[in-house]
Amino acid sequence: MEIKKRTADIIAQKKQASKARIAKARTVIPPVPERFKKQSLQSKTEESLAQVPKITNETIAEHRETVLKGARKYKYPLERSKHAIVRVTVGLLAAAIVGFLVATLLNLYKFQSTSEFTYRVTQVLPFPVAKAGSNFVSYESYLFEMRRYMHYYETQQKVDFASESGKLQLAAYKPQALTRVINEAYIKQLAKKNGVTVSNTEVTAAVDRLRIQNQLGGDDKELAAVTQKFFNWSLDDLKRRLRDELLAQKVAAKLDVTSLNWAQEVAKQVKSGADFAALAAQYSEDQATKASGGQYADEALKDNGTGVFPQVYAELKRLKPGEVSGVITTPTSFEVVKLISADNGVLKAAHIELKIKDISTFIAPLEKDRPSKRFIRVNTVPEAPVK
Repeated sequence: MEIKKRTADIIAQKKQASKARIAKARTVIPPVPERFKKQSLQSKTEESLAQVPKITNETIAEHRETVLKGARKYKYPLERSKHAIVRVTVGLLAAAIVGFLVATLLNLYKFQSTSEFTYRVTQVLPFPVAKAGSNFVSYESYLFEMRRYMHYYETQQKVDFASESGKLQLAAYKPQALTRVINEAYIKQLAKKNGVTVSNTEVTAAVDRLRIQNQLGGDDKELAAVTQKFFNWSLDDLKRRLRDELLAQKVAAKLDVTSLNWAQEVAKQVKSGADFAALAAQYSEDQATKASGGQYADEALKDNGTGVFPQVYAELKRLKPGEVSGVITTPTSFEVVKLISADNGVLKAAHIELKIKDISTFIAPLEKDRPSKRFIRVNTVPEAPVK
C-alpha cells in the first residue's frame, strides 16, 4: 500500500511540473504580428471592397481626364506631324503652280510659243492676247489662227519656220492674225448690239455647200479628212471658222443700209418696166456678167446651181420665165435676179449684183470709239521659247 501511494504522488508531481512548464512557455512566446496572420476569404473580400472607391459623376470625370491626359502625349505630336505634312504639301503645290504660271506667261508673252502644249493650256486658262474695247480677246483664238496658218505652209508649201526666211514670213503674218481676232471681237460686239446671230442650221448649210463645191462626197468624212490635212482642224474647228465668217457677213448686211436701199431701188425700177439688161450694165458690180446684161454663164447654173449662192438658186427655181425677184441677200451682196428660161430644166438667168460693204467699214468707227490694246509685240522675230 505504501508503494502505490508513493507512486501516485510521484505521477501527480510530474503532471503538475509539466503544466507549470507549459504555462511558463506560453508567457515567453511573443504574439504573431497581424501582417503574418492568415486572413480568411471573407476578411480579404471585405478589405478589397473597402478599398474600391465609390463610382460617382466626379470619379468618372476624374478617370476620363486621367485617360485623356495619358493619350495627349501621343495625340499632339501626331497632330503636329499632320499639320507639318499639310503645310509642306500645300507649299510644294503652290510653288509648282507658280512655276507653271511663270513658265506659261513667259512662253506666251515673251517667246510667243505656238506649241501644242501652249495651245492646250490656253484652251483651259483664258489668257488674253488683246483687248477690243472693254472685251478681252483670248490668246486661244490667236493661236487657233496662227496654228492653222503654220500647218498649211509647213505641210503644203514645205516652209521651214525655223529657218531665217520662215521666221520672217511668220513674223509678217502675226500682225494679220492678231488683227483678225481683234476684229472678230468687234464683230461680236456689233452682232450683239444689232441682234444678229448665226444658227446651227446656217452653219450646217455652209458646211454642205463647201463639201458640194469641192466635190467631197455625200457626207462629212472626206471633208473632215481634207480639213485635217490642210489646216490640222477637226470638223468642229471648221464649223467654228464658218460661224465666224457667217456672223461677219450677216452683220455687214444688217449695217449696210446704203447698199440695201440702192438694191431695193433697182428692183423697183425693174418691176416698173425698166430694161433689166440695161440696169445690169449700168449698176451691177459683178464685172464678169455686167457686160452681157447680167446673164450668168451656163456653167454657173448647172449641178443644182453650185456656181451661185443657194439663196439665188432657190429663188430662180421659184420664178417663172420672165419674172424678176425682189432683193436677195447673199453672204457678200444684195442681188436682183431674172429667170430668162427654164427649157428642159436648164435654167438661163441674169442678175444685178450690189456688193455689201466690207465688215471693216463698220469695225473702224467702233475701234476708234473703243480702241484696242495688244498684249504681245508682233512686229519682231521672238526669242526661242522656254524648254
